[in-house]
Amino acid sequence: MLTYAKPVAAVTGALALAASLTACGGSSAASDEKVVTVYSADGLKGEKGDGWYDKVFADFEKETGIEVKYVEGGSGEMVQRALREKSNTQADVIVTLPPFIQQAGSKGLLQKYTPKGADQVDGADKAADGSWTSVVNNYFGFIHNKKELPEAPGTWEALLDKKFENRLQYSTPGVAGDGTAVLIKAMHDFGGQAPAMEYLKKLQANNVGPSSSTSKLAPKVDKGELLVANGDVQMNFAQAKSMPNLAIWFPAKEGGKPTTFALPYAAGLVDKAPHTENGKKLLDFMLSEGAQREVSAVGGGFPARKDVKPTDANALALAKLIEGVEIFEPDWADIDENLSSYVDAWKSATGS
Repeated sequence: MLTYAKPVAAVTGALALAASLTACGGSSAASDEKVVTVYSADGLKGEKGDGWYDKVFADFEKETGIEVKYVEGGSGEMVQRALREKSNTQADVIVTLPPFIQQAGSKGLLQKYTPKGADQVDGADKAADGSWTSVVNNYFGFIHNKKELPEAPGTWEALLDKKFENRLQYSTPGVAGDGTAVLIKAMHDFGGQAPAMEYLKKLQANNVGPSSSTSKLAPKVDKGELLVANGDVQMNFAQAKSMPNLAIWFPAKEGGKPTTFALPYAAGLVDKAPHTENGKKLLDFMLSEGAQREVSAVGGGFPARKDVKPTDANALALAKLIEGVEIFEPDWADIDENLSSYVDAWKSATGS
């Protein structure tokens, strides 16, 4: 039986789960338990139990008898939680978007483990020291309500129009991986921190306000409460199965080309994990050929393994979606080192 816990209004639920995990976290018998606990960024679990995680975790449990306990939140939120629990570790596996997986590594939250099949993952999509490996490839993007706004706005500058006032929202940089991606893309597209912050200061006039979870924005866009929000290709493509008004787009700077960058779901084995061997088994399973072949068909994402080349309808649609979009590679070392100052600059610019 899969166990899911979402820290929405469920602070109490999350605390209850944490309390139940504490009972086994420090136990000498913990390593013998048939359980593995995953802390993950949102996006891979389906809204209706039909996501990649749902399928992979169910298959894993059936094959191994190991129960998956699942805790979900923003990328930064999951790293901060693991950091708070460092003296009494609860999680076995952590899955976050960059730059938070790098942050987890630099804060000593990860132990080195190279899952089976990691040799088929591109060097840019895994840590050189073996502390994390991408399990699902993905790209940053935006969404719009295609019923009320049939044509995507196209440019960053178009989002400053008064028609987007209180109908535009992006998740919080420093807390959500996709929210942090807004900063990264803006700094790239506008040519640096200062012009990006100047733009985001102007955009704040239309912004609804903070959101710790990017996945909560898509239902608002689908219903028309919002016209535009940030997201990522995998999550929004999967959500579009049950949210027919969602359409994915990639902003460009006026006069420039639309851009995006890889934003993979990267997984690592938590240092001093209570169920280390079970964590290793789950990482192996997520990177297995079988699980990777379902990344597009079930999860709406891109396989992390380069030797897995799906040809299902989703895979073809996803390839078409990013056709003609310029893909750049952020300097993750710089972002890991300077993330706090970038987030502080954003807070100062936007008054957040």
